[in-house]
Amino acid sequence: MIRIAQKVCKVGAKRQEGFLYFVDKNGNVARAKMARGKKKGKSKIEVVAKCGVKKEKGYLYFVDKQGDVSRAKMARGR
Repeated sequence: MIRIAQKVCKVGAKRQEGFLYFVDKNGNVARAKMARGKKKGKSKIEVVAKCGVKKEKGYLYFVDKQGDVSRAKMARGR
């Protein structure tokens, strides 16, 4: 079954190599340096773009290839 994602907020965040981009708990686009086996502990998180997306239950929110915030229905139960 193919799941279609829908855009929630157009941000157009430019991606840099070596960073993980995600939607934080406030609904903003944030990034963290990816650990490559060098140090342990939390990496510094910085907000890339403020969009304040209100998250709904049952959806997975992510930053798509264009740098925008999208969501897809979660597959729960079968």
